[in-house]
Amino acid sequence: MNTTTTPGPSIELQALTKQFGSFTAVNDLSVGIERGGVVGLLGPNGAGKSTTIRMLLGLIAPTSGSGRVLGHDVTRPSAYMHRVGALVEAPVFYPKLSGRDNLRNLAVLAGAGDERIDEVLDIVDLTGRDTDPAGDYSLGMKQRLGIAASLLKDPELVILDEPTNGLDPAGIVEIRELLIRLGQSGKTIIVSSHLLAEIQAACDRLVIINRGSLVFEGPTHELLDRSRNELVLVPESRNDMSKLAALLDDKGIPFTTNGVGLRAPDATAESAFVNRLAFEHGVTLRELRVDVEDLEDVFLRLTNTKETT
Repeated sequence: MNTTTTPGPSIELQALTKQFGSFTAVNDLSVGIERGGVVGLLGPNGAGKSTTIRMLLGLIAPTSGSGRVLGHDVTRPSAYMHRVGALVEAPVFYPKLSGRDNLRNLAVLAGAGDERIDEVLDIVDLTGRDTDPAGDYSLGMKQRLGIAASLLKDPELVILDEPTNGLDPAGIVEIRELLIRLGQSGKTIIVSSHLLAEIQAACDRLVIINRGSLVFEGPTHELLDRSRNELVLVPESRNDMSKLAALLDDKGIPFTTNGVGLRAPDATAESAFVNRLAFEHGVTLRELRVDVEDLEDVFLRLTNTKETT
């Protein structure tokens, strides 16, 4: 496998904007993605993910702003697309041809030989099933064959749009492990997905956009560091709700209530202290726990949306 890359970021976008008539799909987007690793591209429906990907692949031109992919202007895709692999829709193969023969047909366009076909089949773990008709493949195997096709050129940059869409749990795990291996190989993998748990498990870095604008860019752990932890307090007796609220208020601890219990930011209310405070004032707590935000919780808060597709 070729791991040689040219210097500089994989992607540099400066104030990139795309308008369709009066509708702005991508608005003043500035992003820099360094080379190597797996980068998650996240955003709710209509956020501008697909439009951004189409501009990166040279399928549509930006309205304004600038962008560079592997050092070349996005308005000149012919200068870099030979170093980019992509899977942006569900892969379609000739069902009666074997997986290997389907790749052979595509290899002609990619300028790849049988040796490279062997390599990509091994990378996606289809070597033992390469002579089976593609029509007999499971959905997960077809997705892996599609990723194999995107790797035929031995690209530096690979863009995958929803590679786990429709897969069962076993298929999702297979794709996740494949993404991690590809990222460790020195390639830059950009993956768009609505399965946030999988993004969290596979991606080193995240780019989150909402309504066409950048919301977050950085390491995955940095976003998780922004998570808000809340202390949940449920008194044994509902009659103690007002008493517990008064205790927290007296100590300057902010809280909210839903009629069943109280929630206080964990940063301002240590569980041991609150437990002792309640006990000393005769309030028995039926429940005391800390709710920790995961990636999905942080994502929903940042994008202010309930839908992540």
